Amino acid sequence: MTDDNAPVRFDTKIAVLLRDDLETWQRLNVTAFLASGLGTRVPEVIGEPYADADDTTYLPMFRQPVLVLTGPKELLTTAHSRAVGRGAIMAVFTSDLFATGHDKANRAAVRAVGRDRLDLVGLAVHGPRNAVDKILKGASMHP
Repeated sequence: MTDDNAPVRFDTKIAVLLRDDLETWQRLNVTAFLASGLGTRVPEVIGEPYADADDTTYLPMFRQPVLVLTGPKELLTTAHSRAVGRGAIMAVFTSDLFATGHDKANRAAVRAVGRDRLDLVGLAVHGPRNAVDKILKGASMHP
């Protein structure tokens, strides 16, 4: 007999790392944008659609928790380098994106800057638990 309410330990981890000097609205905005990218590249992280007792349907969401962490600018740079070095699946958000107004401008703003010069304010990463832990080493849980 299995317990459907028993905690599940996932082999993978989804985590968002935010720069610790962001305004509250920026933290929420960056988290939403970053998380939206992961499901497009890793469809298995998306669960089944939802429905309520009246058969109103709702969109599916991630099938596992998303950890939200924080750290200084230097940690984002280090985590980004670690993720690139490991070939991790990653989404990035740079400070330039706060001044753009649409997707095409966002992509152009990132494209205009070399990888080592990106002014990162956030990144999202998905991968094996231990790899994600190593990439984000030094980060703290978001308060």
